[in-house]
Amino acid sequence: MRWHSVALSHVGRVRKINEDAYLERPEFGLWVVADGMGGHSAGDIASEMIVTAMARIRPASDLSTLVEFAEHQLLSTNERLIALARERGQVIGSTVVALLAHGDHCAFLWAGDSRLYRWRAGTLEQLSTDHSKVEEYVRLGLVAREDALKHPDGNLITRAVGAAETLCLECNMARLAPGDRFLLCSDGLDKHVPFAEIAEGMGRQSLTRIARHLVDLTLEYGASDNVTVCLVEVTAD
Repeated sequence: MRWHSVALSHVGRVRKINEDAYLERPEFGLWVVADGMGGHSAGDIASEMIVTAMARIRPASDLSTLVEFAEHQLLSTNERLIALARERGQVIGSTVVALLAHGDHCAFLWAGDSRLYRWRAGTLEQLSTDHSKVEEYVRLGLVAREDALKHPDGNLITRAVGAAETLCLECNMARLAPGDRFLLCSDGLDKHVPFAEIAEGMGRQSLTRIARHLVDLTLEYGASDNVTVCLVEVTAD
């Protein structure tokens, strides 16, 4: 398989600092989106530390080794952020979602509510599951899915890099197919743009047009948060 990618980030219409960061390494199958924790100082430092650490990863001979490299970098970054937070007396954290591809398989790992979607044969599917209080409420049947976005606990995440001394990353794998499109995004996209409109946008002709369209939609809906999208397309070698 071969991969092509496009990424775009915008500060939004309200915030003055963009606390999102992203990384593209299509030459060996690595993409990352990190979203500095809103409401905490130095969220931009945390997201930049994540992508800087992930940029140190080098090509691997197999997918499992690539995943091990990524896990090591994220766990090490968590330790550095915890130490920095102690020095400053403040929480410094960031959500993260990463896509790693090798051969005809991919792995994805995440912490927090930055998301990974797959668009295949005209259908959009969310592959990650938010680590958030509201997602727990939905899973327990306490809140309906359609009411989740409006819930007052909507911004409370349960996992993030730098949020606790022990970082629990979630990881999964999938087989790639030619024509697959993946979308990594910060929650600035999905909390503004309805799922159906994201799905419609993923069918556009090029990744560049999709990225521009999704960011423009977020801005039209008010963009109270930063928004970052990273699109990856799979083709046959």
